[in-house]
Amino acid sequence: MARFELKLPRMGESVAEATVTNWLKQVGDKIEADEAVLEVATDKVDSEVPSEVSGVLIEQLFSKDDLVEVGQTIAIIETEGENEEVTVEIEETVAPEIIEEVTKTIESVKESLAAPAIANSNSEKFFSPLVRNIAAAEGIGAEELNRIPGTGSEGRVTKNDILEYLKTRTNKSEVETVNIVDAPVSTKSAPVSVSGGDEIVEMDRMRKLIAGYMISSQQTSAHVYSFIEVDMTNIVKWREKHKNEFEKREGEKLTFTPIFMEAVAKALKDYPGMNISVDGDYIIKKKNINLGMAAALPNGNLIVPVIKNADQLNLVGMAKAVNDLGNRAKLGKLKPDETKGGTYTVTNVGSFGSVFGTPILNQPEVGILALGAIRKVPAVIETPEGDFIGIRQKMFLTHGYDHRIIDGALGGMFVKRVAEYLENFDTTRTI
Repeated sequence: MARFELKLPRMGESVAEATVTNWLKQVGDKIEADEAVLEVATDKVDSEVPSEVSGVLIEQLFSKDDLVEVGQTIAIIETEGENEEVTVEIEETVAPEIIEEVTKTIESVKESLAAPAIANSNSEKFFSPLVRNIAAAEGIGAEELNRIPGTGSEGRVTKNDILEYLKTRTNKSEVETVNIVDAPVSTKSAPVSVSGGDEIVEMDRMRKLIAGYMISSQQTSAHVYSFIEVDMTNIVKWREKHKNEFEKREGEKLTFTPIFMEAVAKALKDYPGMNISVDGDYIIKKKNINLGMAAALPNGNLIVPVIKNADQLNLVGMAKAVNDLGNRAKLGKLKPDETKGGTYTVTNVGSFGSVFGTPILNQPEVGILALGAIRKVPAVIETPEGDFIGIRQKMFLTHGYDHRIIDGALGGMFVKRVAEYLENFDTTRTI
């Protein structure tokens, strides 16, 4: 029998590790080629890890909630065949001196990468999403988190490390001496009284992650909002005129979302000061315009797929991108990289009937736009012959931004420009 090492596959350029969430196969189970063996999760996306071979699972090298690096062996599968045959094939294919040279090169690269990391401040330490969320839930600030000793690879803090630390962390005064103004805000909620008829349900993994992100974002950024009302009458009429033809020709539904995204992308080109992020005392001006599109999942959770280089898409391309990402988000088929790299986020609160909303920033972005419901309302219409009251289709735009770096002038001008692009939409254009 031969032993096959099942490794965590590469799941995207920016994904270095994942958390084991569920073993679909147990030791002793038979596995077919391409059959899923376990489920893993990155920051937001769950994925299945399939087997490349048929055989029997004889060893699980990681447990549920363990953090696994890309390329690490997760499990051992026993297959038909002889180990010696595999060894001979490798030895005949790769000469020993080449293997030795490659090994030396890898070691030298590791040393060169590790050297500056030692000189870096503790703020450069890596913390997994699971560790960061535990820290946020327990009110552990960045400075305190950096002081927790890690037993993981390269000194990383593991889940067990932070849980052991919490056992000895009886109160703030015993673990750190900081000024009261520097102490992190506690995120613990008051004890909840439970009666006999109440049902207690544990949050799923994604909801725990979302909770951690929301708390962290509010503690990081100074949220402020600007509101503006937009007349959508012309766009509503234009879409009604072209939606059937578009669906018949392209096989895609024409919703309002790609029209909104196109306007936001144009406004970001006009006001690149909104297409930035903040890193300490530094401003990072983003080269690309990557629009996040908040999407509600069937289980009630939220995910934000990202349309890369949105300013380079025409309306047809934008519609296809919006529909593709939205559909695959609902089916749980998004790739990890498709939820990363956003520079600005749009969320459609109007799809649930809300007139407007005040969304929380999607870190490390500094702006987010909430789209309210489009409603028929009486409005004053200005004409050369005078003003009169008419029925118009209107909606509210809510622009949330980080007041640490974005002031009211830029925040207000940006959302006003989005409104101008929508109200001046070219209704003679074809699609």
